[in-house]
Amino acid sequence: MKDGFGREINYLRLSLTDRCNLRCVYCMPMQGLTFVPGAELLTAEELEKVVCAAVDVGFNKVRLTGGEPTLRQDVVDIVRRLARIEGVDQLVMTTNGYRLPYIAQDLAAAGLKRVNIHVDSLNKDGLAKIMRLGSFDKAWAGIEAAEKAGLTPIKLNAVITRDYNDSAAVELARLTLEKSWQIRFIELMPFAGPTEIQLENYVSSDEVKSWIEAELGPLFPINEGKLDGEARVYRLAGSLGTIGFISPVSNPYCDDCNRMRLTADGRLRMCLLTEGELDFRQTLRSGGNHRDLVALFERAIQAKPVGHSLRSGLFAENRTMSQIGG
Repeated sequence: MKDGFGREINYLRLSLTDRCNLRCVYCMPMQGLTFVPGAELLTAEELEKVVCAAVDVGFNKVRLTGGEPTLRQDVVDIVRRLARIEGVDQLVMTTNGYRLPYIAQDLAAAGLKRVNIHVDSLNKDGLAKIMRLGSFDKAWAGIEAAEKAGLTPIKLNAVITRDYNDSAAVELARLTLEKSWQIRFIELMPFAGPTEIQLENYVSSDEVKSWIEAELGPLFPINEGKLDGEARVYRLAGSLGTIGFISPVSNPYCDDCNRMRLTADGRLRMCLLTEGELDFRQTLRSGGNHRDLVALFERAIQAKPVGHSLRSGLFAENRTMSQIGG
């Protein structure tokens, strides 16, 4: 189904929880947090109903996010339910990887295809500084577990934050010389929450790219520089892997946006960086049927805005990133 601007909307990101076992400086404070009560999270059965309706309007890719999605005790059951829905061609997950050594094989057996793993530094002290409560050893064990389980190709996500992990960009990019992974650098985006860091410690993709090229040599564009999903992808000479840049602030890709996000408490968000939402949980729990959910998706797709307003200094303040789903 196409929205009012001719974009085909086929990618649904489902947040399973707003809880996380880390406290990254640009995302969650160390104290004073409140989370969605368990009873207000969508159940595995409700998530299955939502995705069945999504498929009927043309969605074919589903990504499980959070918070940290693997904190859901029923995450394997959720994967199993969604993987068996005819029309879901891609079922993937974004995670920090810490629980993958325990459940990666089960997730793969249930039907998960691959994972993106968030890691902001390869330096143990540097990682602990930016991903508070983080552990490099746990992150690396998660990456290895994902590879062993066949949840590939591996993509590693990193947010470069000035004065916290500036040097991490080069060390992460260097991995692609020997690993067939994609390292993806994501620009900081302002939301409700730690907006001071998000705004003042922002580093553009162009600056990160210049650091990498200064140390490792030129980056050669893949696919003639066209977007691959959200990322513009490059390769270092002789590398096995690739490097992607996701630039919603400096180089917005709103014209090609095909995504919507369902928050853990069941609100469908038409644009990550604007505040419009539709309440699916209310429909589900007030007796709504499959056709009602389909109608909500149709309404949401037609209401999807043309893009965000970051360049005008406006950003969404009703939810933090962990509440929306990454």
